[in-house]
Amino acid sequence: MISICALLSLITTNLYAQQNYPDGRPQAKHRLMCQDEGIVMRYGDGPDSCDTYGAREAVVNKDGDRYYLFYDGAGKDGWIACLAESKDLKNWTKRGLILELGKPGSNDAKSASSPWVIKEKDTWHMFYVGTPNTTPPPYRIPAFPYLTMKAQSRSLAGPWKKQYDVVALPPKENSYYTVTSSPGYIVRQGTEYLQFFSGATQEGKITKRTLGIARTKDLNASWKIDEKPLFPLEEQIENSSVFFDTKTKTWYLFTNHIGMNQKREEYTDAIWVYWTKNINRWWAEDKAIVLDANNSIWAKGAIGMPTVIQVGNRLALLYDAAEGTSTSHMRRSIGLAWMELPLKITE
Repeated sequence: MISICALLSLITTNLYAQQNYPDGRPQAKHRLMCQDEGIVMRYGDGPDSCDTYGAREAVVNKDGDRYYLFYDGAGKDGWIACLAESKDLKNWTKRGLILELGKPGSNDAKSASSPWVIKEKDTWHMFYVGTPNTTPPPYRIPAFPYLTMKAQSRSLAGPWKKQYDVVALPPKENSYYTVTSSPGYIVRQGTEYLQFFSGATQEGKITKRTLGIARTKDLNASWKIDEKPLFPLEEQIENSSVFFDTKTKTWYLFTNHIGMNQKREEYTDAIWVYWTKNINRWWAEDKAIVLDANNSIWAKGAIGMPTVIQVGNRLALLYDAAEGTSTSHMRRSIGLAWMELPLKITE
C-alpha cells in the first residue's frame, strides 16, 4: 500500500512533468517556483478598437512611480504597439496606439509591434518589430520576415519618431537569423549595449528559433551580431527579458518556448528561464520551466512572451496567454505572476 507522502510525491512529479514532444525537441527538466495571479488586463476594450482581437507580447518599463506596458494590440488594422499605464501592475489604463503602420512598401507596412526600449541621457530608444507581410484579414497575424525597426522619444508615453535610416539588426543569409532578427531586452555593460534578440531560420518547412547577442556603442547605428547563437536552434525559443539577481550575482534570461502537440502543431506552450554567472556565456542545460499549463490558473494552452521587473523582494512577470485550452494566436490577454527573490531553481 502506497504511503500518503509517496502518493503526494507521485502526484507532484506527474503534475510538473513536461510532455515529450513528437519531434524530439529538448525539454526543460527543472522548475523555477512561480505563483500565478491571473489575468490583469483583458483584450478587447482598447481605444479605437486597438486590441479587438487580442493583447500580446507585453513589455514592461518603469519611469518614476508609473509602470508603462507596451503590448501588441491585434486591432482592425493589424498588430500594432499599444500602451497601458499602471501604478501597481494590476490595474491598467489603456492609452491606445503608440505606433502606426508604415506606408505601403515599407518594412513596417503590415505590423509595427513588440517594442523594447532603453534610455540614454534624455532620449528613449525603441526597437520594434516590423514586417511587410501578414495573414489575411481580419486577424492579420504578422508573417516572415520579422525585422527590427527603430524609433525614439523623450518620453515613454511618446510621441515616437520612426528612424527608417537605422537598420539595427539586418537579417543575414546562411545564418541563424535569416527570417527573423527581431528585438529583445537590452543591457548596458560599460560603454557597450547588449541586445538579446530573436533569430530564426527555416530548414525546408521547419522553422528553428533561438536567441543571439547583438552589440553596439551607438544606438543609432547597426549592431554587430555574434556569429554563434546563445543556444542551439533546436531549443525553439523566442523573445527575451533579462534580470540580474544582485544577491546571487546570477543573470536570468526569461523567454517563451515553442512547443508541439501530438498533431505536430506548434504553439507557445511555456515560459522558460536560463541562468548564468557570465552574461556572455550561456548553456542550454541550465534552464527551467517558469510558467506553463501546470501552474497557470487560467491558461491551459498557449502561454506567450514574458517580461519581468523587480518589485521590492519579488520579481513580477507579465505575460500573454489564451484563456482556457486555446492554442490560438488570437484572443490573448495579459497575466501577472510572482517569484520570490532570490530566485530558486527546483529539481
